[in-house]
Formats: sequence, structure tokens, C-alpha cells
Amino acid sequence: MPETIDRAAFAELQATAGADFVVELVQTFFEEAPQMLAELRAAQAAGAAERFRRAAHSLKTNANTFGAAVLGAKARELELGGLPADAGGMDALQALYDEAAAALKELARG
Repeated sequence: MPETIDRAAFAELQATAGADFVVELVQTFFEEAPQMLAELRAAQAAGAAERFRRAAHSLKTNANTFGAAVLGAKARELELGGLPADAGGMDALQALYDEAAAALKELARG
């Protein structure tokens, strides 16, 4: 099973953007990702497929920025899969976000 955060991708981001800026990016992700997850749930409940797809796309892109490939892959699966019939996919995505957030907190501390 792949690691929660691809350490090589995270290190490359730090080398490219600078460790201090990456800490700011991680903080922004912690602020925005819960809103994206809430938007996904709201769009699913409303039957708003395009809103759901856009929120999943945004979460995928942000996750991949930090090397959170497992989270990014699940968001991509939801992005491409249309509106899910039940909350199972969202619950799995939430669990992956929680794991990625915990790992990012550790990595950002350096």
C-alpha cells in the first residue's frame, strides 16, 4: 500500500517552494479541504453532479500538490465516477483526508 504522503514529492515541493512557504500552503490546505469535503457532501445531497465533480477535482489537485497520492486518487475516482449513490465513497475520502492531514502536520513541522 502506498504511503499516505509521498515523501519524495513533499521534499521536492519544499525544495522548489521553500519549507516556510510549504508550511503556509499546508495551513491553507487545512482551511480549504474541510470546506471542499463539505461541498462534496452538500452537492451529493442536492444531486448536483457538476458541483460534486468540481469539488472533487479541486480536492484531487490540492492533495496531489503535497504528494497525498492516495487521497488524490480517491478524489479522482469520485470526480470521474459521477454522483455516488451512498455516502460510502465520501466516508472513505474523509478517512483518507484525516490520515493525510495528520501526516502533513508531522512533515510540515520538519
